[in-house]
Amino acid sequence: MRSPVELCLTALPDFPQVASGDDLAALAVSALARGGLALRSDDVLVFAQKVISKAEGRRIDLATVVPSAAALDLARTVQKDPRLVELVLRESRRVVRTTKDVLIVEHRLGLIMANAGIDQSNVADAAGGEFALLLPEDPDSSAVRLRDRLRVLTGCEPGVVISDSFGRPWRVGTVGVAIGCAGFPATLDLRGQPDLFGRPLRVTVVGHADEIASAASVLMGQGGEARPVILVRGVGSRAPHQPAAALIRPPQQDLFR
Repeated sequence: MRSPVELCLTALPDFPQVASGDDLAALAVSALARGGLALRSDDVLVFAQKVISKAEGRRIDLATVVPSAAALDLARTVQKDPRLVELVLRESRRVVRTTKDVLIVEHRLGLIMANAGIDQSNVADAAGGEFALLLPEDPDSSAVRLRDRLRVLTGCEPGVVISDSFGRPWRVGTVGVAIGCAGFPATLDLRGQPDLFGRPLRVTVVGHADEIASAASVLMGQGGEARPVILVRGVGSRAPHQPAAALIRPPQQDLFR
C-alpha cells in the first residue's frame, strides 16, 4: 500500500500593509512566529506580486504621468485612462490585442498579459490621489533576494515563488501564476518517465511553480483578504532549481504569434 500524500497551505496571519523599503523577509518571519510556525528548508513561501512591488517602490502616482500621443490614441480605443495606458506602453515590448476595456501586451519580461500587469487595486494612499502598481523590475531576482534574506534570518533556505493573477486565452477567470521563482523547480520535465503501464511520457513538462502559485492563490484571494504570503509544505522536489523565466514559451515555439 502507498502512504497517503498530503499538501498543506497556510496563510501567514496578520500580515501588515507593506510600504516602499520594507523588509519582506523579516515581515514574513514575524508572521510565521505569530502563527506558531517554524520555517523549514523544504518549505515554499509564495508571495503575492503586489507586496513585492510595494516593497520595491514600484507604486506610481498617476498625477506624475504625462501621456504620449501614442497613449492618447490607444486610450481612445480601449477607453482607459491615458496615464495608465502610458505606463502600460512603457512596460511593454509590443501591443498584442486591443478592444474596448481590453489591452493585452507583451511585457518587457516576456509575459503576455493584460495591462502589463499594472494594477490599481489595494494601492490607495490615505492622503488621496490615484496610484498604479507596476510589476517588479526582475521578479526572479526579487525571489533570490528574498530567499537569501530568509536564510540570514532563519538559517533555512525555502523555495520562494512570486505569484500574480493572470487571465487566460480561451478560459474565463484569473488564476495565480508564477512570475518569480528561486530555490524551486519552475518546471518538472517528465519526458522519458513511465506512466502507470510503463509507456514513456513523450511531451509532459509540468508548470510546477504555476501549480503552486495557483494553489496559494486560493488562500490569498483577489480582494480585501490581506493574505499575501502563503506557506506551502509537502511539495519538496529534488528537480533542478529554475527561475520563473523558464515558464515563458520561446517565440519560435509559439504557434499563435
